Amino acid sequence: MPLLFSYGTLQLSSVQRETFGRELVGRPDRLVGFESIRIVIDDPAVIAASGRADHQNARFDASASKAIDGTVFEVTDRELAEADRYEAASQYTRISVTLASGATAWIYVHAPTAPTAFAKQP
Repeated sequence: MPLLFSYGTLQLSSVQRETFGRELVGRPDRLVGFESIRIVIDDPAVIAASGRADHQNARFDASASKAIDGTVFEVTDRELAEADRYEAASQYTRISVTLASGATAWIYVHAPTAPTAFAKQP
């Protein structure tokens, strides 16, 4: 099963129920070499699900001193496709990263600031 690392709204129970039809079970992990920045989302459905217009974004920094705490979830391929749809509304794209635990997981970053050094997916 794919791993999905969330540092933002996909950690919220309300967003998980709306997106996946269930609450996910996860464990803490860390994304090293990225920093957290805020972006503004204007999609009404995303704002309704998350309850806010400002969202976190992971920006690649390459510094070992920068890291973002979050949660890694085991999801199905169908749930990953649902997450793609949810995040696409906010112009996020999915990339593969290695977390502090050594696990390889998918994360979403704002497409206009996505690092080109990582393999992008849908």
